[in-house]
Amino acid sequence: MVSPKKKTFGQNVYRLRNKAEMTQEMLAERADISRRYVQMIEAGRYSPTIEVASRIRTALKASWDELLRGM
Repeated sequence: MVSPKKKTFGQNVYRLRNKAEMTQEMLAERADISRRYVQMIEAGRYSPTIEVASRIRTALKASWDELLRGM
């Protein structure tokens, strides 16, 4: 079962990635994670460590407020 916080975080990553006109592959490369990991985060199945979340935020050029909105 997908937790509400994981789902919200995943939706935020998806929204910000699309806003930045990035593919999952591009985000994965810039955040130094696998495309599958990006896919699972966006699906709300995986919850990244703070280190990975920070790399995702940097890759997306987003603020913590944007990334964590609604959590």
